[in-house]
Parts: sequence; structure tokens; C-alpha cells
Amino acid sequence: MAEEREAGTVAAVFREEYGRAVSVLVRTTGDLGLAEDAVQEAFAAAAERWPADGIPDHPGAWIITTARRRAVDRFRREAVRGSKEAAAAALADEEPRHEPLGDDRLALLFVCCHPALAMPARVALALRIIGGLTTAQVAAAFLVPEPTLAQRISRAKAKIRDARIPYRVPAAEELPERLAGVLAVVYLIYNEGYSAGLGEPPARAGLCAEAVRLARVLVQLLPGEPEARGLLALLLLSESRRTARSGPGGVLVPLAEQDRSLWDADLIAEGTALVHECLARGRLGQYQLQAAIQAVHAAAASAEATDWRRIVRLYDLLAELAPGPVVALNRAVAVAEAEGPGAALALVDALDLTGYHVFHAVRADLLARTGRAAEAAAEYAEASRLAPAAGERSYLEGRARRLSGT
Repeated sequence: MAEEREAGTVAAVFREEYGRAVSVLVRTTGDLGLAEDAVQEAFAAAAERWPADGIPDHPGAWIITTARRRAVDRFRREAVRGSKEAAAAALADEEPRHEPLGDDRLALLFVCCHPALAMPARVALALRIIGGLTTAQVAAAFLVPEPTLAQRISRAKAKIRDARIPYRVPAAEELPERLAGVLAVVYLIYNEGYSAGLGEPPARAGLCAEAVRLARVLVQLLPGEPEARGLLALLLLSESRRTARSGPGGVLVPLAEQDRSLWDADLIAEGTALVHECLARGRLGQYQLQAAIQAVHAAAASAEATDWRRIVRLYDLLAELAPGPVVALNRAVAVAEAEGPGAALALVDALDLTGYHVFHAVRADLLARTGRAAEAAAEYAEASRLAPAAGERSYLEGRARRLSGT
């Protein structure tokens, strides 16, 4: 029992401290691969020693100190040039730091999400290094073989090394663009996991929790950036409805039909407070506006009580900041509730989104509400064919059958 408890402690420390420890080692060594190897060796030592010696008072500091020693040993074994000897000496002489390690973690996060890397590599590195997931866990979440994921991470590390991507927080003039890239990675991770409650493998459900963790890290490290708060608010408000989003067998339950008593009041309260905080700063961004839209939904006691005109106005602002057909489609959904399905259908028919399952599902709903049942059934069938999640497909197939009378 004691050994199981110690093993659980090592696993918990790994999740919380892995990214911090790697960031400290990278700062000194300048080598992400070496830093990861040293930290992994430190955790292996912890798994061996803590059951016998007890858990140290400051587990994270123990890991960093041990990893630093392992890195020094590696440098000295491999040192064939004076520069490595100097680096080993500098690493050995460095005093352990007790101040917050925010700058180190933030720099590492920006490295993991550097635009020189392909998006799949950015996602894998962010989850592996900052999120503290194992390679096997990341591979399972993205439904790829573990060797494939490991190779993806290895190539990304080589790219960072060979391209000499700097280990630093971007300068002020670069920060908005680079931060947008980091936020996009976190949001993509969340969206990858969003379908997990709709009949997808359970491993994918953890991606939403990991995205929330990463968003919290960003808010902690960049407290003055309202878009970081906006993203966290958006994720929390979306997560608040997770248990209500699916019924038996993981079948999708649309927002209007959800049991709102199942919504998580604590997540709604936290997300709504974040929305008010970031909007008060007067620097609007797309994540803040998306979160504000979710907050309007969360505030409504029922679907009928939703302030749809306010949602339309928020989509108008979002369309100015981040114009695109998907934003226009979502706005049309709000217009359908505020002005009627006919007005919305005209907006939807003007969009070029053929092949996007949500487009076909929205169009099907609007056609059904305007009395065009046969066309609606065909659109629902097409939406079902294109839908990526089993729970969505089941719901859409059911709608198509009911409208076609089969």
C-alpha cells in the first residue's frame, strides 16, 4: 500500500513539475533533448528512492537538483569541446533558484509552439513537455501509434536545435502574434478532445482537461494578457456543459434540449468572472468574445430565455475581429432565434462551406423549420456522413430518419 502511494506521488509530481524542471534545464543547457533526458532520469531516481527514503519536503526542487546533476554528468562524459566543458561548469556552479520559474516555463511554452514547427508537432510538444503527459498518453489521445508520435516529437526537437530557435519569451513587438499562436495550439487541443463525450475513445476526453490546465498556466504566466483569460473563460464555460451534452450511448444532445441542472455552476461562475475581468480591460479579442457568447448562454435559465439579440451583437464584433465563414455560420444560428429561420437561411445559403458537417446540420435545421422537410432530411443525412464523432452521427441520422419518415 505504501509503495502504491509513493508511486502515485511520483506520478502526480511528474504531471505538475515535469514542465518546470525541463524549462530550468533548457535555460542552462540550451538543449531540449538533454534537458528532457536529465529530468526523466531524475524521475526514475525518484521512483526508486522515494519509497525507501520518503518524499522530500520540496519534490519539485529535488527533481530539478537531481536533473541538474545528471545533466552535468552527461556534459562531462560527452565533452569534447571547450564550450561543453564550460557549460558543464556553469551548470554545476549554478545555485538552485527559489524564485518563481514563470519566465522559464513561458519561454519553453513559446518554443514548443514556435511557428517554424508544424501544428501537430506544436500540439505534441505542448502536451508532452508543458502538460507532463507521457508519449504513450499523447499518442492514445490523438489515435496515432506511439512510435509515430515519438518520431514526431524527436523531429520537432531536432528542428528546434538545428534552426537555433531561441529559448526566450518573445519581445514586446512579437508577443501579440506569437501569443496568438500559443493560444491557437491550446484551443486546438481542447477541440480535439471536445468530441470525447460523443462516443469517442475515453483517452481523448483528457485532452479537454489538459487544454484547461495549459490555459491556466498561460493566465498565471501572462496575467496582463486579456486574451489568455478569454481563452480560459471560453474553455471553462464550454466544459461546464460537458455532462449535459450527450445522452445514452453518447448521442449528442443539442444545447436547446440540454438539462441545464446538469451544467457545472462552479465552472460557469469562474468562467463568467473571467469574462468580466478581461472585457473590462478594453482590449477585445476573439477568445474574449467567444467566451462572452458562452456566458450569455450560461446565464439563461432556459433556451427560450436566451438573449439572442445580444449574441448576434457579439457575433457582429467577432466578425470584425476574426471574419470568416464559420463565424458567419454561427452568427446565422443566432439570427435564426432572434429574427426567424427564413432570415438565417438566406445568410447560410450565401456561405461556401459545403463539406463542413456543421454547415449541413444548421442548414437542415433551418430547412425543417421553414417546412422543407425532404430537403432537410437530405441535409441531415449529408451532415451525418461528414460528422467526425459517433455521437453526432447518431443524432443527425435520427433527425434524417424522422424527417424522411423511415
